[in-house]
This record gives sequence, structure tokens and C-alpha cells, in this order.
Amino acid sequence: MLLALGSAVRSTRAEMGLSQEALAVDADMDRSYVGGIERGEHNLTIMNLVKIAEALQVNRRS
Repeated sequence: MLLALGSAVRSTRAEMGLSQEALAVDADMDRSYVGGIERGEHNLTIMNLVKIAEALQVNRRS
């Protein structure tokens, strides 16, 4: 489950042309934490998932 979520974050970030650093800044997180999420190493809180979703604008997608 965590690997699938991380993969989805990575692919969406890449589609948007964002680096891990840019996503981390937009989501108010550390870059190494974002990298850990993408590798499936972190069990996210709902609040951190919301921060990432907002930074990736997934709530605005069709």
C-alpha cells in the first residue's frame, strides 16, 4: 500500500515537472521525507497526505 502511494506521488510529481525539493517546499515538508514517501518508507498522517495532495493539485484534477 505504501509503495503504491509513493509511486502515485512520484509519477504525479514527475508529470507536473516538479523536483522532490519543489514538492517539499510546496507541501512544507523536508525533501528527504518526500523521498521516503516516494520509496514507501513512511506511513503518512492524513494531514501530510492532504499537504501533498494540495501541492500536487490532485483535488483540482478531473
